[in-house]
Amino acid sequence: MNLSVVIVGGLHADARRATVARLLADVPGSVVLHHDLGSAAAGTVVRTIRDATGIVSAGETPLVNDCACCALREDLVPELRRLADAGGTRLAVVELWDSVEPKAMAEVVVAGGLTVTGVITAVDPALVLPCLGNGDDLAEGGLAAAATDQRTVADTFARQLEYAPVLAVTDSEEADDEDRELLGQLHPTARQVVIGQGDLAGAALAGFDVEAAAAAQHPACALLPAEADAHGVSTLVWHRDRPFHPERLYAALEDLTCAAARSRGRFWLADRPDTLLHWDAAGGALCVESAGPWLAALPDAAWDMVPPVRRAAAALDWHAEHGDCCQHLVFTSPGLDRDGLAHLLESCLLTDAEYAAGRDAWKRLPPAFDTLLEV
Repeated sequence: MNLSVVIVGGLHADARRATVARLLADVPGSVVLHHDLGSAAAGTVVRTIRDATGIVSAGETPLVNDCACCALREDLVPELRRLADAGGTRLAVVELWDSVEPKAMAEVVVAGGLTVTGVITAVDPALVLPCLGNGDDLAEGGLAAAATDQRTVADTFARQLEYAPVLAVTDSEEADDEDRELLGQLHPTARQVVIGQGDLAGAALAGFDVEAAAAAQHPACALLPAEADAHGVSTLVWHRDRPFHPERLYAALEDLTCAAARSRGRFWLADRPDTLLHWDAAGGALCVESAGPWLAALPDAAWDMVPPVRRAAAALDWHAEHGDCCQHLVFTSPGLDRDGLAHLLESCLLTDAEYAAGRDAWKRLPPAFDTLLEV
């Protein structure tokens, strides 16, 4: 199979459509597959395939377990295989519906034996801050992919943005320097291509490593943004090698969550000293979950089963006394109160006396996070 597949996603529908239109125009022998999940309430998902001249074919696929995204997964790979077997198609552009996240689809396509050569998220810089600040459930805007879909606009947009190695950016008259700076600080390693001005076709065919992309999002080895401060936008990287007091951190969660448009990273709680915890906040809402043990908590024999990228990330944070256990949190926002935020975070750490009491004492601290972690 010589078919190349590029996935184009994003909540900014106008930017996404402009990206797809440009790819169709620039890559001879390209087609676009799109599954419209807007009809899911009626029990079906509508699939269209089109080329530069218009719609080539259209069909419907039934919902799977009341889940539109599941129907997309079941239908997408067979359609791509059919295109590959038929020949004549150089590039299949998979245009995702608004709230579908590219990570899941890239992994489905690769698992189906096909080659993903690019993942692109289309972005209007003027809409980045409004999307990150939107804590509404997707369902409220008719964007839910299943009846059980509890995602918000903000957390969905953040994952769409941060997964893609390429951002197709509209040359928006409404966007200012602050908007563009915010986009750059949120995903500093992304290649930004201005739609209509840059080489989108090259980006679509450049190659994509699904395992590396997953590792870059994993809490234990995530490629987090670096310190930055420009055009009114700041990124604070807060790194400490002492655990949080569970009650003091819990009491500060609301203020910490609302301090920045976006915050993420990994953190260390004193009463759970062996557990790596994931921090993920956008739209005024925080998701905290366990991401398994710190490497320092594993027996030596288990290290051989740990991916090299995880071991490399741990080595960067390694401390002589407690290994990779640490706080590594990153906050990005316009108007960020860096000093106030840093002071609040410091106040949540164990005091010298509490720290000196040792791990057995830490484990006896009140388990304030049990409900949040659904223990």
